[in-house]
This record gives sequence, C-alpha cells and structure tokens, in this order.
Amino acid sequence: MNAPEALSQLTAAAAPERRARQAEVVAALGALLPTHALLWQREDVVPYECDGLTAYREQPLVVVLPETEAQVAAVLRECHRLRVPVVARGAGTGLSGGAMPHAMGVTLSLAKFNRIVEVNPTARTATVQCGVRNLAISEAAARHGLYYAPDPSSQIACTIGGNVAENSGGVHCLKYGLTLHNVLRVRGFTVEGEAVEFGSLALDAPGLDLLSVVVGSEGMLAVTTEVTVKLVPKPQVARCIMASFDDLRRAGDAVAAVIAAGIIPAGLEMMDKPMTAAVEDFVHAGYDLTAEAILLCESDGTPEEVEEEIGRMSEVLRASGATTLTVSADEAQRLRFWSGRKNAFPASGRISPDYMCMDSTIPRKRLADILLAIAEMEKTYGLRCANVFHAGDGNLHPLILYDANDPDQLRRCELFGADILETSVRMGGSVTGEHGVGVEKLNSMCVQFSPAELERMMAVKHAFDPHALLNPGKVIPTLNRCAEYGKMHVKRGLLPFSDLPRF
Repeated sequence: MNAPEALSQLTAAAAPERRARQAEVVAALGALLPTHALLWQREDVVPYECDGLTAYREQPLVVVLPETEAQVAAVLRECHRLRVPVVARGAGTGLSGGAMPHAMGVTLSLAKFNRIVEVNPTARTATVQCGVRNLAISEAAARHGLYYAPDPSSQIACTIGGNVAENSGGVHCLKYGLTLHNVLRVRGFTVEGEAVEFGSLALDAPGLDLLSVVVGSEGMLAVTTEVTVKLVPKPQVARCIMASFDDLRRAGDAVAAVIAAGIIPAGLEMMDKPMTAAVEDFVHAGYDLTAEAILLCESDGTPEEVEEEIGRMSEVLRASGATTLTVSADEAQRLRFWSGRKNAFPASGRISPDYMCMDSTIPRKRLADILLAIAEMEKTYGLRCANVFHAGDGNLHPLILYDANDPDQLRRCELFGADILETSVRMGGSVTGEHGVGVEKLNSMCVQFSPAELERMMAVKHAFDPHALLNPGKVIPTLNRCAEYGKMHVKRGLLPFSDLPRF
C-alpha cells in the first residue's frame, strides 16, 4: 500500500487539520526516506507514544527511522522548512517523558544508529553512534581491559545518545562522574540540518564550552548522532560491603560520615526496607530483610587499595551504628549484591500495577530528613513509596506505587511527586538529578527557578532553535504556566514560590 492509499484509510474521527498536516509531512519525508523508514499508521506509531514514564502518552504524526546521517540531516531540513516539531528518541527508557511525542510533530527514532565506530585502547576512548547501548561500550572495550564508567540501572537497554541528553549517572558516578565527565565529543545536527560538533578528542576544545551545554539539554538544542567517550581501566579487584541499619537516620548519617572521612567509594547506594523486600523476593541477592535501611559501599582498585579502603569504611559504618556488615567474599557475591540494586525498578513492577519514579537531589546530611518526610507523605496521599538512591551524591529515586487505571490515584501520585520535589528544594536540593525534566517536572521547575532564570534558559534554547521545533514544550516551563501553577500552589495551602529558598 502506498502513502496516499494508506492515508485515505485514516479514521474519520481524526481531526481534519491533523489529517491534512500528516498527509503533507508524509509526502515530504517520503521523498527522502525508503518506505520502511517511514511510519504513520496508528498501529505502527502506538509503540512510540511514551517513554519509561507511561502515565503520559501522545501519538506523533509520523515516526521516521533514518539509517544514515545524510538522512537525519535531510529530515531535519525538511521539518524545519515545514515548521514541524521534531522529537529525537533513542531506546525510550527515559523516566521523565523527555521522548514523549508531539501530537503535530515527527518522532525521529535513532535506533538504527547502533554501530561502534572505533575503540582506541591507546587513547582510551570509544567512538560510537548514538544508538549504541551503554553496556555494549564496556563489552566492546573489555578485551582491552577497559570499560565505560557511567552505569545507569537501565544500562542493558539505554543508549549513549539518551545518556548524553539526560546527563545520566549510575551507581558508580560518585567516584567516576556523570556522562558529562566521561564524554569528550558529541557530533550531531542542528534543527536546520547543519552538521555540528561539540568538544574535541583533546582534553579541551577551543572557544566556548558548549559541550557542557549540550550534555543534559534533553534534545532541545541539537540531535546527537555520534559520541566519543572516555574509557577507564578495569580495576584489578572490587569488593562491596552490605551494611544494615535499624534506623533510617543512622543510615543517612553514615553516608555523610563516609564522605567526611575522606573516602570516595566506587559506589554508595541506599535502599529502605520496602525496597529491599521487593528486590529480595525478585533476585534473592541476600539482603537483610530485618533492616530499616541497607547501604551498599563498594571499593575498587588494586588489592592493597581495596583492602585498606574496605577496612576504613567498615570502621566508619560500625561507628555510625551499623548492626550488621557483610563484605563480599568473591566476585559472584559482589555481583549478587548489586543485582538487587540494579533490579529495583523491575522488582517494583512486580508489587504494583504502576509506579512513578521521582528524581531529585538533596545535601547528604538531609538524607534521613527527606526519608522521614516521604513516610509522612505516604499517609497524606494514601500511596506507598519505596526508596532507592545514589546516597553518595544525594540523588533520590523514590518510587511511588499506584494504579494508572484509577484517575484519582494518578492525581494523588502527581501531588505526592510534586511534594517530594518541593521538599527537596526546601532542604537545599534540586528538582532533578539524572532523569531530566521532560514533561514530568515542568511545574516543579517553576518552584525552583525564578521567572528571570527561566527566561535566560529559554534564551539559550532560542539561540540554537529560534522556532522552538526541537522537543518543544519540555524542560523549560512558560511564565504563564508558572503563574497558573503558582495560584494552584497557594490554593493547596503551600508557600508562594517567592518564599521558598533559592540556591
């Protein structure tokens, strides 16, 4: 069936304006792409209607699956000419709705850009296309004794292009840094289809540091097609401590005590009792189900370094009130400890029809305060919440459990999430850590940032994309939206935004 024939069979319920626009876009892009790279029928575009944030969905006009950079450039040029919004998409594992389609736009799937261009063991770099999975980079570098350090929990599926868009971290980001600290160069295209590079293969690049602007920009400034990352040597040995605590405050204070002792663990993660119960039932990692919270503290390096650091961390943890310490005896046990943490999200899916994973940051010294506050919120909103997070850098991941089939539960879940984010700001933190803003945290951005700050952010967006065609309606809220949300905020009996601390 050719494009005109298929378009003629669109349901009569479709709005005439949308139908006409779709016909125009399909005809234009059909001249640039092979038939199999262009999807527009409902049954073909439904799989693209959301990312990992399934509470919000939208169907795009068209989905394109280019296979070459020339095709990406051509699609962008044509969409720019037609003033059609474009939303770039990788594996769709994002948790903030950053890849949710635009109803009158094109979803640009980069799934076919999955080639590892080069692994250079001498320079300790890898150049890969944007659709390469995070874990695949380490698998390709393993024969050289190297690996890519940032390791989001979704690393088996998430792509490096998505990691660049969100500035993803992972359990080892405390020691090795976020995506930004491990990327040398990003190649891509502007909204006009012009090739552009940010950063360089050297440790520094001439001119403005636009690499740090693009990393974490959530697809609003350019479309990434190729990335050069840093590789690091695989440590000779790694060992992990599982520390149990009978009190949330002691566990939170122990995190701050480890860092205060001058120790930078390879990983420092925390899970509360509901989360450990969920993951233990799922993967049987050997977690202490009697503990109110457990910490996973990892050390890596030479055998001598690890032995000394494990000893120091153990002393700090005992002094902080740990009731039990278990140190991994071998690599199999270490991986088993981490398997629970890595499977926290799917484990939560087994105990609830749906969950919304929030993402905020707070100062390490306030970890216990936020956990106790979340426990009170559970009573307020009548929903359960399991907590797992990167304790070492104060990056929270509360998972609010709800049933999406119940509109009232979704409403309460949204209010619960907003309360967590605002409380994080009040405690000196931020509304986002590594999951991005997307559509999920638009209102919360109004809480953290002043109108003047939001206008400056939008000015950066307009410098790259004057017509606001790349991922529009995401990340930066309009001032009108903030004004309306501010009125609702006060009606709920909460502080006016102007009374909240700004850091």
